[in-house]
Amino acid sequence: FPDAARLPPEDAMNVDRTDESKAAAIRVAVPVFSRIANFDDFDPLIAEPDVAVSMVKAGQALPGDADLIILPGTKATLADLAFLRQQGWDVDIAAHIRRGGAVLGICGGYQMLGKTVADPKGTEGTPGTAAGLGLLDVHSELGGDKTLARVAGVDPQSGEPVEGYEIHIGVTVGNALRRPMLTIGGRPEGAVSEDGRIGGCYVHGLFAPDGFRNAFLNRLRERSASGVDYEGEVDQVLDGLADHLEAHLALDALLDVAGGASR
Repeated sequence: FPDAARLPPEDAMNVDRTDESKAAAIRVAVPVFSRIANFDDFDPLIAEPDVAVSMVKAGQALPGDADLIILPGTKATLADLAFLRQQGWDVDIAAHIRRGGAVLGICGGYQMLGKTVADPKGTEGTPGTAAGLGLLDVHSELGGDKTLARVAGVDPQSGEPVEGYEIHIGVTVGNALRRPMLTIGGRPEGAVSEDGRIGGCYVHGLFAPDGFRNAFLNRLRERSASGVDYEGEVDQVLDGLADHLEAHLALDALLDVAGGASR
């Protein structure tokens, strides 16, 4: 079923699903952390015909022509913050910002954008505290109960609805929270720098809604909406996969076995 390649992949199973040769008006760079998580956040961007997403691996520099750098989620924020610095990506990000580029952090990437990241009880690894990239006036501390929830809200800048899910451990505090990136369930979520070029939040999957994705990309470069119906296309592939399975497998028999029946 070749169309399965259009579905969100298993976590960290396929980070080479981008077409970096695509002639595009907007270029996005994503550093591939050693413990990257939830990188299907970028599939809706990859689906856009005028957006090229580069998944930048260890040993490679972040491209100098990127319009946007996105720091993705990670299973271990402190360890991957150290990994980011080992690759020299912190230097690349600083140069990108001097050129006027934008930066977005999602979940662990959002935590890295702040002034400090602390893991006092070793929730994700060795206990410790590290300086963040210092691009947002926030501080994050890992620990406590894990947040796992579907969420919905609005982008205050465009008024477009957003939805996705939160899956993280820890809290973020600081002055930059006075400029939230999103409003989720009536509460502020995330933070944005004073000049609006750097932002972060805990919401995964936020690029799936077409209206918000188009509004966000339009801030990077003025463009017309592409007409891509990302979630509709995923549903179409899932429907096709269901038909494919029904044509080639004895689904009723399999469901009976799964339910404990014998044949």
